[in-house]
Amino acid sequence: MMSWLYVLIASLCEICWMYCLKYFKWRDLYSFRFNHLLLSKANLLLLVPGFGYVLFGVGNIVFFSKAMHGISASKAFAIWMGVALIGSKLVDSFLLKEAVTPMQLVFLGLILIGVVGLKMVN
Repeated sequence: MMSWLYVLIASLCEICWMYCLKYFKWRDLYSFRFNHLLLSKANLLLLVPGFGYVLFGVGNIVFFSKAMHGISASKAFAIWMGVALIGSKLVDSFLLKEAVTPMQLVFLGLILIGVVGLKMVN
């Protein structure tokens, strides 16, 4: 049962990692000044996605590897990717206000059915 919790935590870390990657700006990193780190709010905000990228990336790897101790690699990967896909679409829709079509909902529902089905045949 803990393996299933680990794969869900890994999926949440994957979603957070993906959005940290989206908002991390490599070009702006060149303008970063260490001597003004605490004096400038812009400098701190520039580093937040980078720290999140590392933190959530490591968390993703750690929890996914723990999940594979109790679940087969193929099943863990399918669940991890399915939950991450559904979660990223939910973030896009509710937080970033991206439009959702009825067909997208149908296919996301099919992914969800697959994830639940894999849990039921455990």
